[in-house]
Amino acid sequence: MVVQAETSLESVLKRDRAVVLSGLAMVAALAWAYIMYLAWDLQGSISMDSTQMGMAMSQTRAWSSVDFGLMYLMWAVMMTAMMVPTTAPILLTFATVNRKRLERQQPFVPTGVFLSGYLIVWSGFALVATLAQWSLHEATLMTSMMGNATPLVGGSILLAAGAFQWTPLKYVCLKRCRTPLGFIMTEWREGPKGALTMGLRHGSFCLACCWFLMGLLFVAGVMNLLWVAAIAGYILAEKVVPAGHWLSRVAGLVLIGWGAWMVAVALA
Repeated sequence: MVVQAETSLESVLKRDRAVVLSGLAMVAALAWAYIMYLAWDLQGSISMDSTQMGMAMSQTRAWSSVDFGLMYLMWAVMMTAMMVPTTAPILLTFATVNRKRLERQQPFVPTGVFLSGYLIVWSGFALVATLAQWSLHEATLMTSMMGNATPLVGGSILLAAGAFQWTPLKYVCLKRCRTPLGFIMTEWREGPKGALTMGLRHGSFCLACCWFLMGLLFVAGVMNLLWVAAIAGYILAEKVVPAGHWLSRVAGLVLIGWGAWMVAVALA
């Protein structure tokens, strides 16, 4: 009977993992599809003459409220596409703990509540990123509305991001992101409100760990899909590879070297 019960529990846990991973894959796929559509649409707009450029407007044209709203939507969806896959370890851990609690007839909370809190944090960051892009555009420090920052600004961003990779704050936040079970054990809160709070807190640690890396999107172009995918892949690697903290430091050195070169060229 005990063996049968354990087998039944393992089957349920495997099903939970499949549901969580399928849900994450669907959310990420939809987000990436939207980003790819925007990139394709942008390329089509760039090929038009200047009176028909739409979202790919010149530097001199001020943003309208519609432009700002569309840009915020782009950033919010992009953050979803980049960051949702990296939540798989923590969401699988949360789902497993909840299922075991349910087996003990304790309250069960859907994993989506935790994910909602996480996405709220990154939606807030999307607003900050939109404001930053608007400011760079207004100050003519970007080559176009959807392009990359000028070499001097881009180099400065690289230097700052590289230096941040070596700070204690980066190490502390990365450690919390790399230990999902430890986070669940130390941050557990009961009920849907508690799960939402956990998602908010985990998202905050993740944001504190990665926000400088997101700034790199301004370096090679906000809608450069290869750059977006490379940053997303690197963030995932930082969280899951065994030597993630050393990977972070090596990346920091690379970014500092790259940034110094860009600044030197810009000032030459």
